Amino acid sequence: MKPVYVINGFLDSGKTQFIAFTMDQQYFSIGGRTLLILCEEGENEYGEELLRRNRTVVHVIDDLSLFTKDKMNELDRKYKPERILVEWNGMWDFRKFCLAGNWYVEQIVTNIDASTFKVYYSNMKSLLAEMVRKSELIIFNRCDGLPESDLNSFKRNVKAVALQSDIIFEDKNGEISSIMEDDLPYDLNAPVIRLDDRGYAMWFIDMMDHINRYEGKTVEFIGQVMKPDGDRGGYMVPGRLAMTCCAADMSFLGYPCVTDRLSAFREKSWVKVKAKVAFEHFKDYGEEKGPVLYAEEIKPAQKPEQELISFS
Repeated sequence: MKPVYVINGFLDSGKTQFIAFTMDQQYFSIGGRTLLILCEEGENEYGEELLRRNRTVVHVIDDLSLFTKDKMNELDRKYKPERILVEWNGMWDFRKFCLAGNWYVEQIVTNIDASTFKVYYSNMKSLLAEMVRKSELIIFNRCDGLPESDLNSFKRNVKAVALQSDIIFEDKNGEISSIMEDDLPYDLNAPVIRLDDRGYAMWFIDMMDHINRYEGKTVEFIGQVMKPDGDRGGYMVPGRLAMTCCAADMSFLGYPCVTDRLSAFREKSWVKVKAKVAFEHFKDYGEEKGPVLYAEEIKPAQKPEQELISFS
């Protein structure tokens, strides 16, 4: 099986620079030929010397209708690559991405120009959502001069669709790390961190990246009951539905909550949960650790006026 590395993003988002840098890394070019499939040609082209020293051949596919499994099989037979790089056209529907029979996706990286993100997010939200949904890494570049509040908003909007992704921000000096600490709409030092609708959305996202901020602390919120293992599971997942990119694209956001009162609450009923946050192994996380809530108090609650939460 041959690994495929997909570099995603809209035109002039930094894909070519990222690929050129990756090609020159020793860990990437370990023997054999690399096939680079270009789905659009941007302003920065790949130099012949770069391609030669990295044993890379380029094939251009500038029409989505030509990006088919048969075509990928043909390219595999023609070039016999050891690995494949795809510079994907961000204006194409990523659901139509396909592979040769003996290829597999090793990694998907999405590059985003932070200076133009608001425009794309406002006008092409569904297309952007499909682009980032399966990305392992999302890089916001050109963050120079943008306020921290904007970067925090960008992170929430993207993380809502791509929960599994690592998101980094870069300016001309390199990676920016100190974001999303002072923009939280609740007091991290309060005896009980009380979460309204907006606070719940931000807390859910922030917990993934900064569990150290919450471990051992008590949170309180209103959520809807989900019981993955029924009344015998020993835990529920109280959470909220979030609209990620459009009305047809919903995600249920919640963390497992251990309780001995599971049978007292119906599936999909509304409850107010007061719970302590732990970070530990749990069956839903596989071999990884993750956030687990230990209920201190659960009681019935009224359904919120707005059932859906937003990350804006």
